[in-house]
Amino acid sequence: MTFVPEKETLEKYADVLVKFALNSGKGVKRGEVIYLQVPECAKPLLIELQKTILKAGAHYITNYLPDNTARHFYELAEEHHLDFFPHHYLKGRVEQADHFIMIIAETDKRELQGIAPEKIMKRTKAFEQYKKWRDEKENQGKLTWTLALYGTEAMAKEASLSLEEYWQQIINACFLSHDNPLKTWNEVFAEVDRVKDKLNSLQIEKLRVIAEGTDLIIKLGKNRTWMGGSGRNIPSFEVFISPDYRHTEGKIRFNQPAYHHGNLIKNIKLEFKDGKIIKAEADEDSLLKEILKVEGADQIGEYSLTDSRLSHITKFMAETLYDENLGGEHGNTHIAIGSAYKDSYPGNPAEITDEQWEEMGYNSSVIHMDFISTENRKIIATLSDGKELIIYENGKFSI
Repeated sequence: MTFVPEKETLEKYADVLVKFALNSGKGVKRGEVIYLQVPECAKPLLIELQKTILKAGAHYITNYLPDNTARHFYELAEEHHLDFFPHHYLKGRVEQADHFIMIIAETDKRELQGIAPEKIMKRTKAFEQYKKWRDEKENQGKLTWTLALYGTEAMAKEASLSLEEYWQQIINACFLSHDNPLKTWNEVFAEVDRVKDKLNSLQIEKLRVIAEGTDLIIKLGKNRTWMGGSGRNIPSFEVFISPDYRHTEGKIRFNQPAYHHGNLIKNIKLEFKDGKIIKAEADEDSLLKEILKVEGADQIGEYSLTDSRLSHITKFMAETLYDENLGGEHGNTHIAIGSAYKDSYPGNPAEITDEQWEEMGYNSSVIHMDFISTENRKIIATLSDGKELIIYENGKFSI
């Protein structure tokens, strides 16, 4: 019989997502509208989410996604299908919702393997306006969202775990075995806030990332703050920033594979010069090279660190949401190519024009893709007065 988490576990999970993650850690308010995007295989969690939302006096709109329907679309789609953008439907979705909860659950991790990468990228670019609408509303402080995982047999198999072992990682990561997971999450976010506030007080000019096969300089730039603990992802233990994309230099390698639309990319190595990726290598690099052709995808949008003391994720999960928060012995670091997080701006992002974002070096792209390393590394910060300070080593912040 397929393993299904206990009802109490799913109830606590729904509580964390609805009562904590949304509204930046404050939970939903009475009368608000939550858009639920949940795959068919995650139905047990969908039911608990709906019940929790109703008990909170809020409303839900459900987008219930049938399993295994993506491949036949790409196999049969003509150019006009790839370009189709349901303007009115998606505009209304963004206008109606106060919050989004999106559940990741897959019954075939390799569903799109063998599909031409250019078809996947063409379809992604067709939805660029939808991303802009969501970003604009979020920047106005009128929309929050969270992303979470529901384990399946296919996902567990990809990670070389049993389904029960896979779910145990989810339970540990989200503190679902605790009597009061929300209390624990508040304590975690308090520590994340302490670290990011300390980083912001240091007035860091640039970071140097040193590890085996890695020597990378990341210039942060002005008009930026470190972020973390917003509830946008559950779980999330990382502290991150959107650097000035124009001044990244050097090499970095990633020992964790990346997944993109059902495709696996392993052993990624990137080399930057003058802010752009000038060399990219991977075992199967055709999709990676196609991704890098998209405007802004050959530039950095995010740099992140996770402290191993906070994260209870100890296994590779074959899912970026968890792998970018892996604890283990050395914690992790990741960069995202493509779109920057504009809420890294310390002022009101809704008041900033596209030209001003460009002047400040905030990257813009329809792509935002994370690449992860769990290798041991040292992070040296150069401060505004020229002093150097080790801020992270052996998997831990040292500040």
